[in-house]
Amino acid sequence: MNKSFQLVDGAAGGAFHFEEVYPTVDCGRFPVKRISSERVEVWADIYRDGGDVTRAHLVWRHDGERDWKSVSMTHHTDDRWVGTFVPDRPGRYVYAVEAWTDEFATWRDAFARKHQTGADATVDAIVGAGMLTKARAGGPDATAVILKQCEIFLQTGNVTALLTDELEHAMAESQFRPDLSRSQLFPLVVDRARAGVGAWYEMMPRSQAAAGNKAAAGNKAAADNYGAADNKDAMAGTHATFKDCTARLADIAAMNFDVICLPPIHPIGWTHRKGRDNTLPAMDGDPGSPYAIGAAAGGHDAVHPELGTLDDFRDFIAACTERNLEVALTLAAQCSPDHPWVTEHPQWFKRRPDGSLLQAENPSETCDDIVVFDFACEDSASLWNALRDVVLFWVEQGVKIFRADNPQAKPLPFWEWLIQEVQRRDPGVIFLAEAFTRSKIMKGLAKLGFSQSYTRFTSCTTKAELEHYLGELTCYPTRDYFRPNFFANTTDILPYHLQGGEVWMFKSRAALAAMLSASYGIYNGFELIEHDALPGSEEYRASDKFEIKPRDWDKAGHIKPYLGLINRIRRENPSLQQTANLRFIAVDDGNVIAFVKQSDDMTNAVAVVIALSRDIHDIWLPIGDTKLDIGGERRHVAAVENLVSGARTMLDWGGLSLRIEPDRDPALFLRCLA
Repeated sequence: MNKSFQLVDGAAGGAFHFEEVYPTVDCGRFPVKRISSERVEVWADIYRDGGDVTRAHLVWRHDGERDWKSVSMTHHTDDRWVGTFVPDRPGRYVYAVEAWTDEFATWRDAFARKHQTGADATVDAIVGAGMLTKARAGGPDATAVILKQCEIFLQTGNVTALLTDELEHAMAESQFRPDLSRSQLFPLVVDRARAGVGAWYEMMPRSQAAAGNKAAAGNKAAADNYGAADNKDAMAGTHATFKDCTARLADIAAMNFDVICLPPIHPIGWTHRKGRDNTLPAMDGDPGSPYAIGAAAGGHDAVHPELGTLDDFRDFIAACTERNLEVALTLAAQCSPDHPWVTEHPQWFKRRPDGSLLQAENPSETCDDIVVFDFACEDSASLWNALRDVVLFWVEQGVKIFRADNPQAKPLPFWEWLIQEVQRRDPGVIFLAEAFTRSKIMKGLAKLGFSQSYTRFTSCTTKAELEHYLGELTCYPTRDYFRPNFFANTTDILPYHLQGGEVWMFKSRAALAAMLSASYGIYNGFELIEHDALPGSEEYRASDKFEIKPRDWDKAGHIKPYLGLINRIRRENPSLQQTANLRFIAVDDGNVIAFVKQSDDMTNAVAVVIALSRDIHDIWLPIGDTKLDIGGERRHVAAVENLVSGARTMLDWGGLSLRIEPDRDPALFLRCLA
């Protein structure tokens, strides 16, 4: 846990110390993350000098509110206190811990001890009664109790009227708090549910037409508008539109995905356009990379003409909404040399000593078709505002999820500012950090405000690697700010373990991603077992990042039903809709990974067993120590239900024997029963 220490000067009662406040991220520098209606459990060590009775409250408020809400904290043990609140809507909050001396409870404890000895306590009783007369209104119920007990004492002289628990509770609400002290304020970001859980399907829009569709993608007018009047042949080919994308939604929805993730959908530049397989020069008909944003038809707030119009895009979003699908749009803070901003705002771009535009680079290549922003230029405020306005423009069109491309290559303060600026206007906007880089930078981006983050899952293949990495992601404080999104493959990454084209491996990796993480995704073609890579690399051969690639979406050998199955299982089991409550189970096979995930309320638990090799595996699964909450009673698991076959099996000696045959199914999904 992070240590948060603050000394707040109190009045006559002395100062309170606040230590080990949890949850916090870097002592409150960055916000903790929660989902709307998810409880926030706050712990703190609170102490002061002397032996007087201490009371503590947990207080919080939404950034848009002035009044604080509060709830009493419960003393746990050894000056450790705990309190819980539930934020009711997305947005930014702050919370703190308050403490004060309960003078009446302190008097009551001392008086009760003295009264028990039989010593004369008349004066002490008068002191206690005097406290009742000074109580302020703590609410009508508390006031009624105080008046009643005070009247009984004054009329009868019976001191037991001052010692009731009911009166102590009423006075705890109603007495003055001259030494009230408050810890520092801690930030909290509350997101809507989609930030916490979802199955993502990333598609390349221009490749969504069915195979065999040979209609030309444009005409002379479109070419002129696009900026290719001298190269009409480049417009020929099979290029899908948003209408084609809409036609695919039924197929994607049938696989039970939640989010459709798109690359940039803007006009693509012509200067240094990349050809097939990321080569130069581009040939006639090569559509270029969608990440080279900007041409005569417009920039970041325009739609690529071959995809359709802005109205077509809005219609696509509406069609997604009808199928309970959300659209995520990639935000790439970069430009083609043909972007209108290059001529309109030349000061926004980095340049070489000779004045030419600086081209983008990454560790493996120089991106001649992309130029980079100078985020620290003299006119940087205008640049930052322009990029913010781009995001807000697409929010107005109905996009509420943004996948930030390569965010680690841009200044970190920019992202912190941008996310806060957008979410201040619309707290429902979600940002995914598409960063494959060093672990601490990935975590740093999450701290700065990204709602979800890409991970190193694609490179974790062994049981030890997976268990170690999930241990890192689910430990404190990482789990309080880093929400992983496990992609099995991406536009840029065809992992080596998929390049053999083994169906069992594709199923195994999909099951691992979907069951280990509350959010996961695939890139189109995964369901078709696409596995052809450029030699010696993790890049797709004939990648539709650089060419149009229509497919037969019902191609023999696809695994669409399997993806639909695991996504349905996720939807039906709350335990699989979170990442943190994960416990690995020891099985005596280095190529089998087993774990149990449990919902926060302990009413749902699922055991998952996944093969990491093609061998047939016979294992013993000891899960008898797992407990479920049944009507408020904790009971040990007694049986499991196979979520594919429906078969139920009783546990024997706290576990059960299982056989996994990867060629039939590399994973078992077992709902725990008490």
